[in-house]
Amino acid sequence: MTEEMQDIAVEGAAFAKKIFDDVREFSKDPVAGVSRQGYSAVENKVHEYVKEVGKTLGLEEWADAAGNLFLTLPGEHRDLPAFVTGSHGDSVPQGGNYDGLAGIVAGLTVLWWMRRTNYTPYRDMSVLVTRMEESSYFGKAYVGTLAMTGKLKPEDLKLRHRTKQQTLAEAIRESGFDPEACVSGKPLADLKKFGAFIELHIEQGPTLDSNKTKRVGVVTGIRGNLRHKVVRCIGETAHSGAVNREFRHDAVLATADFLMRMEKHWIHRLDREEDLVFTVGVLKTGDSAAIAKVPGLVTFCIDMRSLSMGTLERFHEVLLSCADKVAKERGVKFEFDQMLRTDPAKLNSGLVARIATTAAENGIPYIAMPSGAGHDSAVLTNAGIPSAMIFVANQNGSHNPREEMKLEDFMQGVKLLWKVAEGFDTERE
Repeated sequence: MTEEMQDIAVEGAAFAKKIFDDVREFSKDPVAGVSRQGYSAVENKVHEYVKEVGKTLGLEEWADAAGNLFLTLPGEHRDLPAFVTGSHGDSVPQGGNYDGLAGIVAGLTVLWWMRRTNYTPYRDMSVLVTRMEESSYFGKAYVGTLAMTGKLKPEDLKLRHRTKQQTLAEAIRESGFDPEACVSGKPLADLKKFGAFIELHIEQGPTLDSNKTKRVGVVTGIRGNLRHKVVRCIGETAHSGAVNREFRHDAVLATADFLMRMEKHWIHRLDREEDLVFTVGVLKTGDSAAIAKVPGLVTFCIDMRSLSMGTLERFHEVLLSCADKVAKERGVKFEFDQMLRTDPAKLNSGLVARIATTAAENGIPYIAMPSGAGHDSAVLTNAGIPSAMIFVANQNGSHNPREEMKLEDFMQGVKLLWKVAEGFDTERE
């Protein structure tokens, strides 16, 4: 192969694009975007499609009892822990084509490149295609990797589909897999066979896409969260024309006051360079609200995320204190449901450093950044598997039909993934 042909970022583009185009075509939603429900006929088709790609590359295939698929290029020393990469094949309803799929295509492109350049790995090189990472349909995220690591719970199988009469257990069984094995409490794969897991993923936010030169991210960790699904601000419903301001207990203005104070506290912590995001994704008045009423009830949710659980816990204390102050000043009451907690996932520091060093050595500009969204990597790193992530820029956000990703940005991420895999493979210890 000539020197001009020695760049995976150039030569692998057509191979990657075909997979993206093919999967988009057969998983199109009739309304918009793509819909690839976990444990559905469409997700099964994704797995069957990538199996066929694997056959063209001469890869070994194996699926665990939960349906997580491994496609492996055998190495010279098969007793060594493997280098594994990949992501999930499902999507949210009417989502984008690249969330999850990008990590699968990146891994397949690296193995394609190894075949094309006659590269024989020292250890096994595998692409992992996980099941049901998204929580949109059954309310449970990371079902495939939780099952694989022995962490899926029996009660999870009773979760019901968002729009039809189907349990998660029924969906798993109808897809050809064993729901009881998924909740046995035992890993479905030999976790000691993972030498490293690197997940390439679109960023799902604007940071990389807003940077003209640094289009790749080296992920430093995955943010944990503290959440309240339902917060109620209880005031007093009144006639909008008959009650003057000093006599009102307006739940809307109290909620607005509370949230603006919280934003100021958030900005203060950002100024102190703490990692923190604060979101109210749902906010609504009571069912009987009307234009001629002073609103007596507002319900909303709260999602706080950070790489530091200490930061979250301290901010939660501020949240409760602030709510108490607003309640006393405005004559309302705030009620919080039970707090939900997800600890941050600490990615393997050695792998994170390796990715950053490899990017610098290969002239790939990057940004070191946290992941605000959850990923399968969080489950695997918490199970003791050395894990890290690579982000690539995407446009128009994610979890929506307008999601985009420039192929040249993706291929820079693929090049970095290949160089990390090559460097890991050449180390003999």
